[in-house]
Amino acid sequence: SIKNGITFAATSELEIQAAEKIVAMIPGLDILRFTNTGTEATMHALRVARGYTGREKFIKFEGQYHGMHDYAMFSNAGADVGSLGARRHPIPAQSSSGVPQGIRDYIITLPFNDFEIVERTIDDHYGEIAAVFIEPCLGNFAGLEPVPEFLQHLRKLCDEYGVVMIFDEVKTGFRLANAGAREVYSVIPDLSTYAKSLGNGFPVAAFGGKKEIMEVLGMGSVSQGGTYSGNGVAVAAANAVLDVLTESPVLEELAQRGKRLQNGIAKVLTEANIPHQITGHPNMPGFLVTEHEVKDYRDVVHHNDEFYDAIMWHMYENGVWPEIDAREPWFLCEAHDDAIIDETLNRFEDAVKVVKKKYPLQET
Repeated sequence: SIKNGITFAATSELEIQAAEKIVAMIPGLDILRFTNTGTEATMHALRVARGYTGREKFIKFEGQYHGMHDYAMFSNAGADVGSLGARRHPIPAQSSSGVPQGIRDYIITLPFNDFEIVERTIDDHYGEIAAVFIEPCLGNFAGLEPVPEFLQHLRKLCDEYGVVMIFDEVKTGFRLANAGAREVYSVIPDLSTYAKSLGNGFPVAAFGGKKEIMEVLGMGSVSQGGTYSGNGVAVAAANAVLDVLTESPVLEELAQRGKRLQNGIAKVLTEANIPHQITGHPNMPGFLVTEHEVKDYRDVVHHNDEFYDAIMWHMYENGVWPEIDAREPWFLCEAHDDAIIDETLNRFEDAVKVVKKKYPLQET
């Protein structure tokens, strides 16, 4: 790809090939555009939803991360729960300075997995909401998954109220399954965004969805572009990744090892009498040290950060690099074979034994 040229300010054959492979792989995705980063992908997807509906407000869920543009910098993972407002009347908690004050007027933040509040909110703001933006499972909070039927409920509400449903699959896309979260949770969004696994380390991202919505781009009313979007190196990497996914059951095999990891972690914690909750899809699992069921970001107050952090640091100091921050799930890749999973569990068990002696557990 480098020898043939990288940037032409025009669509290339490699770009078309990658786009055709993605469309063939993902049901309900008719048209897509390439960008460079997940931030760009989510920014443009939101603009498309606004252009299509003629509305300006959108819903995002607490503890979810949609990039670094201004509209995404509210109620992210890391926000103090006390800053989120009352559960029945949540408020957007700004995550960065430098964001214009008026931006928050267009953002509605809600607790994840709450059927009643999302239905009431969409009804109360009838005709104002352009999109519901959602990570199908929380890529910045232990991989927390939707409770049964929650995504289906959102799909029904979006259809009923003419709201664009956007899956942020920057972390889950080409990781949970070939077709991503829609394959795992059996819900097809109107738009979705991708990055990370799409390039396997190379900077490439994309967004796309239904033809009637995406047609507001191009000769339509919505602008999108970028000098390096769809550049030769990026789409060559994407083509290589897509070929691997098509030709081998790499993600299914990864899920089997991920499930072994989850079961092993649960076994160690159970035998040590440590209250816990195993979270996430096997390809991006997590766990929380808690005696209370965790369903949304607000429940993070029940997680024992000190105990979790001590386990992670002990593993890190003894040759295993887990995700230190409990808000982040663990990410598996093909290089994590059975031997590595077994050794990780051995080091995990050692860490739990050491840490339990140092940090007597108190009710969380």
